[in-house]
Amino acid sequence: MIKGIRLRLALALLGVVAGALAVAYLIVVPTLETRLVDAKIDQLEQNAITVGGCIKGTDFPWQECADTGSAALNARVVIYDVLQRVPPALQILADSRPASSQDVEHDIVAELSATTTKAQRGTVSRRGEEFAEAALPVTADGPIVLLSSSLADPLSSVKVVERRLLAAGLIALLVALLLGYAGASLHARRIRRLERAAERIASGRFDEPVVDGGNDEVGQLAAAFERMRRRLENLDRARREFIANASHELRTPLFSLGGFLELMADEDLDEATRQEFLATMGEQVARLTKLATDLLDLSRMDAGRMRVEADGVDLGAVAQVLVEEFRAIAERRHHDLVLIVDGRPIAAGDEVRVLQIGRVLVGNALVHTPPETLVTIRAACAGDRAFLSVTDDGPGISPEHVAHVFDRFYRADGDVASGSGLGLAIARELASLMGGDVELDSAPGRTVVTLLLPAGAVPAEDPLAPVSVFT
Repeated sequence: MIKGIRLRLALALLGVVAGALAVAYLIVVPTLETRLVDAKIDQLEQNAITVGGCIKGTDFPWQECADTGSAALNARVVIYDVLQRVPPALQILADSRPASSQDVEHDIVAELSATTTKAQRGTVSRRGEEFAEAALPVTADGPIVLLSSSLADPLSSVKVVERRLLAAGLIALLVALLLGYAGASLHARRIRRLERAAERIASGRFDEPVVDGGNDEVGQLAAAFERMRRRLENLDRARREFIANASHELRTPLFSLGGFLELMADEDLDEATRQEFLATMGEQVARLTKLATDLLDLSRMDAGRMRVEADGVDLGAVAQVLVEEFRAIAERRHHDLVLIVDGRPIAAGDEVRVLQIGRVLVGNALVHTPPETLVTIRAACAGDRAFLSVTDDGPGISPEHVAHVFDRFYRADGDVASGSGLGLAIARELASLMGGDVELDSAPGRTVVTLLLPAGAVPAEDPLAPVSVFT
């Protein structure tokens, strides 16, 4: 088994080059040989016509025409008389090489020309040597002129080309092997660096960036590793912050509940104070319940067990429910809460989850803005999308926090930072499960967080309502 990317890539390149050379060899050598042989036979056919003209112009000077034609055309000239055609029987009348006429007494090209009374061409082998031949009937009843020429020179040229091609191929294979191994070594070093980076990330070390200067697939892989490293670094930092925040979020209500329980054990506690303690304890229990619910939703989404419906949801009705739920909180924090419903915005989604997202958006706007801030809840449609937006005229979100507000466990620093940092992260993931999104647009003096969902069908019996504004 071949191990190591260097050797594998080098052998792969070697195989590719060897295959290309083999294809080139199989194409070039036979084609060259065929063209040289065809060119030789074409020349012999033309020369046969010349010899035939010599025979027609004289009175049976067979040997003279054969000798003259052979000397002028550099080919063996044989002239046959046709004794019978089927089967062909030929008699040699003249041969430019009379001492060796026996080898052409039964020449297949000449016999085929006698049988068909047409010009014929081909190659024959005599005494281990290849010859190109062309035969031509001078007249319909004979004689037959055969021109034969050795193919030793054309075939030797092919052999020279074949040897040089093989030599060049061997050199190319050697160069390909060396270059392939060198190039593979460069890539192997880069991949080794990525391997070491992956091991660092796997061991929980996110401080060293993954750097690769290439713009090829390995460079793209390194860039993906670097994105992964940054996300894991952010996630690890958020995890540590969440542990600290969750410890605080759990410890504070638990200590508070414990203190109130001790105080309520005092029999001298008046009823009004007892009721006040019970209300505060209820708030702390609700705080713990929300944290537990957020963590449960997060675990379900990570496990892929979160299910959402795809029903028609009236975002206008959802917005009105949100106003009623948060009216008391808005009054207590001295906020102005405004509702705008544009027409009849129907979205395709899960009403329970839409309400959950809406509570996160409105709750953030009320908690993270100073008193006297105007908070507007709007429900409307835009093309094939229905949206529910929450707008406040507070100070806005700092640019360094905008890119992270949807990260899990992320909490902005400052006096208004509170909660587990899961609300917006869960809201966006729930919106994604319903085919939508949660978008943020923040600037000094104005922050808009919008839930976008696919628009649903408006019931035919329920016409669109005009724009409604409630304060």
